Amino acid sequence: MFSLRYPLVLASGSPRRKQLLTDAGFSFTVETRPTDEFFPADMPVGDVAEYLARQKADQFRADLGDRLVLCADTVVILDNEILNKPTDATDAHRMLRSLSGRSHRVRTGVCLLAPDTAISFTDETTVWFADLTDAEIDYYIRECHPFDKAGSYGAQDFVGLVGISRLDGSFYTVMGLPTHRVYQALKPYAV
Repeated sequence: MFSLRYPLVLASGSPRRKQLLTDAGFSFTVETRPTDEFFPADMPVGDVAEYLARQKADQFRADLGDRLVLCADTVVILDNEILNKPTDATDAHRMLRSLSGRSHRVRTGVCLLAPDTAISFTDETTVWFADLTDAEIDYYIRECHPFDKAGSYGAQDFVGLVGISRLDGSFYTVMGLPTHRVYQALKPYAV
């Protein structure tokens, strides 16, 4: 892994993003700032993840200094509707039932804020779920508590392990950070 000429900050509390960035060989610190995750009602759903990643990066502009700040947001889209984080177990069950036996899109938007510029992009993966039984869904919700996950699931958790039958795109995009694209975005800042 290359060294960066600026300190890297991961602006996310997600343990999955932290693990992916660590596994990719980057040294970084974690710093989060509160951000309203609202977007215009008329915004196309395909644009939302990148928009929210840019909104998160905006929280760091005033005191960026000589740092690189990496922000990301992931949305799950089914039938042109965004499935956010569930509000409770009933909502999680509803979402997982709607995903069962179908395909959906997962889009992760990324914004890299640097002293000289900001770049943003979105990576998309299509995910196919096998048919899930109510018992499997209930077990997953009870054991894995997917309340911090868009669409009520993590690809690395039980439902992903037994339910994802096919992917078209990056598995890591579904986990919340398209590491292959992040790596390329950070290359220009290598020492």
